Order: sequence, then structure tokens, then C-alpha cells
Amino acid sequence: MKKSDLQVITIGLGYIGLPTSVLIASRGISVIGVDINQDVVNQLNNGQVHVVEPDLQEEFEKVLSLGNFEASTNVSEGNVYLIVVPTPFKGNHEPDISFVESATKNILTFLKQDDLLIIESTSPVGTTEKIADIVYTHRPELKDALNIAYCPERVLPGNIMHELVHNDRVIGGINEKSTQKAIDFYSTFVEGKLHKTNARTAEMCKLTENASRDVQIAFANELSLICDKAGINVWELINLANKHPRVNILQPGAGVGGHCIAVDPYFIASEFPLESQLITKAREINNYKAFWVAEKITNEILNFRLTHGKAPVVACMGLAFKPNIDDLRESPAKYITQKVMQSQNDEEILVVEPNIEDHKVFKLTNYQEAYKRADIVAFLVNHKEFAGLDYNSEKKNLDFCGIYKKN
Repeated sequence: MKKSDLQVITIGLGYIGLPTSVLIASRGISVIGVDINQDVVNQLNNGQVHVVEPDLQEEFEKVLSLGNFEASTNVSEGNVYLIVVPTPFKGNHEPDISFVESATKNILTFLKQDDLLIIESTSPVGTTEKIADIVYTHRPELKDALNIAYCPERVLPGNIMHELVHNDRVIGGINEKSTQKAIDFYSTFVEGKLHKTNARTAEMCKLTENASRDVQIAFANELSLICDKAGINVWELINLANKHPRVNILQPGAGVGGHCIAVDPYFIASEFPLESQLITKAREINNYKAFWVAEKITNEILNFRLTHGKAPVVACMGLAFKPNIDDLRESPAKYITQKVMQSQNDEEILVVEPNIEDHKVFKLTNYQEAYKRADIVAFLVNHKEFAGLDYNSEKKNLDFCGIYKKN
């Protein structure tokens, strides 16, 4: 199918759905982005993106000028349907695919023979087959006539527009025809290699990638706990250990956040609990690290009170789940800040996040003002702005993310 004949309907205009839609539209393909949030739709149709991501606003303005993109709260007819909605977990850490199921049901009446339905949402193994069953139950005439595939994203926030183009993609259909149809579609805007497989393997591949990273981060975080007790600078230790030609230890932090690494391992552990011992333990370590950081801060507040006879001013530096983005999903820094505020007496807690203008829960303070006023500074996220703050030895600097690695 020629680019000019494609009509893409993207369901979900969040941190992945919107950049993906913009990229596709930039290739001369007509895209209608669907989201249930009317405010998001209005903002986009007024020419303004609602997420912080380098180059996204500029590229978005280009596709608007070309007339290749429109946002809507209503699904319309197309021939390629991308489902890019959240897949959170329930209270017991079991995956919740209800948004994917709902998105599928919303497009049922529009599907027709030889259309392409692709799930990009991170999903537990077997989700693509479940979605196919939903389609065939309601539209039995589409069995063996509709192309259904799974293709997970694997991008780094802060570099999404580049990685959507240049990263390899793993694509698995429910049959060979679906796989090839999806390969043909992604080849219109992806320059990385497109790797064929089946839907179950593609689903497991995304979960495996993020579980692997979670395990590696857990090792670094566990090292940080050991080094704190042993009086060793963990940043120096890891730097020296990484001089070994076959060692590459990651950097520790305040925990693990985001909608991928902090969530996806549970999708494996919930379905294969006996077999996923290491994956489960890594999740426990990374969750504990955030609790440990909160305890370190509250203990430092108590020490300050005992030493100075007054309540300190405390700055919690960063709320996002990783540096230089505005994404707070599953953020350990947000959890830590909440825990510190819940345990406060009359301390003044200054909350800093330079990548957002306001927050419905936290009153935000400029990072320079916060550092200047604070007696205790807890660096929770390694934002680029914080690197410009001169180390003040008169303050109690609690560096949980490597701002001042040598100190």
C-alpha cells in the first residue's frame, strides 16, 4: 500500500502515542490521533503539545502545517489502527489490559478486511491473541481476513523522536501475513532493522528487556546500600570496577520509576511466580531503595533538630522518574517527597521539579532558590540544571543520584 493510501488511527496520545503519530505524519501519511482527554485534544488542535520531549513541538508544528494530523476524541475509519494506551497493574501487581481491550472495542465497527491492527502497549504474554479473540467474537467475518500484530516501543524519554526512527523494532503477528503487513507499515518511517517473530515472543521480548534493566539497576542500588554502611563512595567504586573490560555496572539512584522498568517485570512475575525469583527480588530491592532514601532524609532532619535546636528547611530536588523529562509516572522521587512531607512536623519542605510549571499536589520552588534556602538538600533526580549548583559544604547535601560524585 502506498503512503498516500494509508489512513492511520492512533488510539492514545501520551508519551509514546503522540510522538509516534507525529513521526508517521511527518512521512506524508494521514494520521488521526484519538484520546479520551478532551483537554489534550483541544491543546493539540490548537498547535501545542502536552508533553515535554525534545524536537516534538517543532515536528508537530510541521505536520500540522502539512495537514497530516488531527486530534479527536472519536474514532473514525482508517486502514491502520495503532493501540498505544497505558497498561498499568492492579493493586496485587497483576497486569491490567482493560485499556487495550476498551480501545479494541471502540474500533470494532470500523475494522474491515485487510486492515492492520497493531498493539504497541506493553502487554503480558498472550494479550495479542486475546485481542484477536475479542475481534473475532464480535466480527467473526474478519477471522483470517484482518491483520493483527504486536510491536512494542523501546525508546528513551528525552530522545524519543530520534530513537523512534533509528532503533530496531521487534514485530510479531498472529500469523505470517500479519507480521509482513506490519513490517511493511513500519518500514515507511523506521530506519532501524525490523525483526520478524510471533506475537508471543514480541510481547515477552519487551518484558524481558525491561526486567533485565531492572535487575542491573537493582545490583547498583544494592551496592549503594552496602557502600553507605561501609563508608565507601559508591560512585568512585563503580567507576573503578567498570575499568574491568567485562564489567559494566550501572549507576544507582533513588529507586526505579517510569511506566516500563518499574512495571513490566511484574507482568512476568505475576504469570510465572515460581520461575521469576531474581526478577521479583530485583523489584523488591529497587522499591526498598526509595523507602531507604526517605528514611535517610527524615533521619537527617532529626539530626539537624538535635544539633541546631530548630527545624530545618529541606529541599527535595526532582520529582520526575529520570533526568531532564517531565514524566512523573511511578517516580521514586515523588514517593520519597510524599513520605518526607508526611513525616514532617514544622519543617519547611521545598519541592523542586524544573521540567514542569505546576503540580496539583506539590507547590513547586525554583531550584536555585531552594538550594540557597535549604539546610538539607536531597538530590533525587540528576537533572541537568542541578549540575550548575556549586557545592556548599555548609549544607547537608544528600546526593542520591550522583550530582556531586566526588564529594
